[in-house]
Amino acid sequence: MNPADKVRVGRTGLFITRYGMGCAALGGLYQKVPESASRDVVETALGLGLNYFDTAPLYGHGLSERRLGAALRQGLPGRPRNSFVISTKVGRLLVPAPSGPVKSEFFENPDPFEPVFDFSYDGVMRSFEASLQRLGLENVDILFIHDPDDHPAEALQGAYPALDKLRSQRLVSAIGAGMNQSQMLARFAREADFDCFLLAGRYTLIDQSGLEDLLPLCVEKSISVIIGAPFNSGILAGGLVSGARFNYGEPPPDVVQRVGRLERLCARYAIPLKAAALQFPLGHPAVASIIPGMRSTAEVAENSRLISMPIPGDLWREMKSEGLLPEEAPVPA
Repeated sequence: MNPADKVRVGRTGLFITRYGMGCAALGGLYQKVPESASRDVVETALGLGLNYFDTAPLYGHGLSERRLGAALRQGLPGRPRNSFVISTKVGRLLVPAPSGPVKSEFFENPDPFEPVFDFSYDGVMRSFEASLQRLGLENVDILFIHDPDDHPAEALQGAYPALDKLRSQRLVSAIGAGMNQSQMLARFAREADFDCFLLAGRYTLIDQSGLEDLLPLCVEKSISVIIGAPFNSGILAGGLVSGARFNYGEPPPDVVQRVGRLERLCARYAIPLKAAALQFPLGHPAVASIIPGMRSTAEVAENSRLISMPIPGDLWREMKSEGLLPEEAPVPA
C-alpha cells in the first residue's frame, strides 16, 4: 500500500495520509531528543508525503507542541498551511511547576509545567488557546479529548460542548477523543457527534479488543479511527529484545509468547514483524491512519518502506489459522 495515500476523516472535508506521525517522541518519550533531530524528523516525514501529525499538551509538558509547530512553520509560506494536518488534545491544562526540575514518569527533560486534568468547558477553551500559542499557528485541524477514562461525564458534558462549539465556528475541522481503551469510545460514539477517534494500542497484532465493539460502530456512523501505538509501546517494533515495552511497561509472559509466535511466522515468509504490525490495522475499513511514534529520520524512512512492502495473503491466513488473529478481522488486500 502507498503510505502517502489520503483518506477522508469522517464526513468532513479533511484528508489525512494512511501513515502519520505520532509526536510524543518529540516531547522526550522515554529518552531525550535533540531540538535539531525533531526538526529533521518532521521534514523527513513531509518529504515522504506524510501530511498528518498528532501531538498533545501532555507530551513533554508542552515540548512536543512547541517543537512540532516550529518545525512546520519553518517551511511557511512556501509550504501551504493546508499541506499538513495537525491534531492535538484537550483535557489537561499545563500549570507552571514549582522551582526545581520537573519529574515525569514517561518524558525526559520536559518543559517546566505540570499537567492537570480539566475536562470543563472553560478548561478546554483555555487548553485550546494555549496549544495554539505553543504551536505558533492560528488553528489546528483535529481536536481530541485526551484520556477521559475516569471522567466520562465531564468529558461529555463539559469538553464535548466546547469541541462542538469550536467545530461550529470552524476553528477546528474535526473533533474526537483519544484513549487506550475502546469501550468508552464506543459509548461516546453512541452519545455524541464525533468525527474521529484515536485508539491507542487496542487494534494491533497483539490486542484486537477494539474489533468487537468500537470499529463496527465507527463504520456504521462514518467515524474515522486513527490507530496510535501500533507497536504496543515497542514490543512489536523490536520484538523480544531486552527492555522491550508492552503498553508502557514490562510485557507479561503470555504477550512474550505471542510475539515469539508472530516473529517466527513472519520469518517463514521473510516479512519483518514490524511490517505486519504497521499494515494490519489498515485492513479495517474504519481505520484511516496509523501514527507510530518516531524519533529519528531513519525510523520515518523505515516505516514508510515497511508499509509499502507487499505482504502475501497467506501470511494473514496463517495468522488466523494459528489463532493469532480473529477469523473475522479484516486484513489488508
